[in-house]
Amino acid sequence: MTTTETETETRGKTRLVTGPGMLLVWLYGVMSVGALSRSIYQIASEFDRAPLAYSLSAVAAVVYVFITYTLVRGGEKARRAALVCCAAELAGVLVVGTWTLVEPSAFPDATVWSDFGYGYVFIPVLLPLTGIWWLRRSRTA
Repeated sequence: MTTTETETETRGKTRLVTGPGMLLVWLYGVMSVGALSRSIYQIASEFDRAPLAYSLSAVAAVVYVFITYTLVRGGEKARRAALVCCAAELAGVLVVGTWTLVEPSAFPDATVWSDFGYGYVFIPVLLPLTGIWWLRRSRTA
């Protein structure tokens, strides 16, 4: 690897966690801890009450952890992986959010993505939109 390639890769990694990228890492980290701890508790203590909701919260936690990791890791491959995961997260929020409004009986308890993230001040629907914007903007030339 030449010096120019090394510098480009280093700059690419740094660019994801500067400015708005650092805020995204922080927010995804907070959402990771919140969703993960919530899903672990709910699955361990009351899974039979709402297995679909608690499983979806666990999926959300895994997505948040992966996006946090890729943002911190940096680089072009990580940026693309995070972009795909943000799009999947947005799709999940929209599907689950709509599902909870159309068929509330399917969710005896809320998920992280219920009602488009209402229980989390709509951060679950705003975060992937912001993430997609930032990841597209930070694309290396």
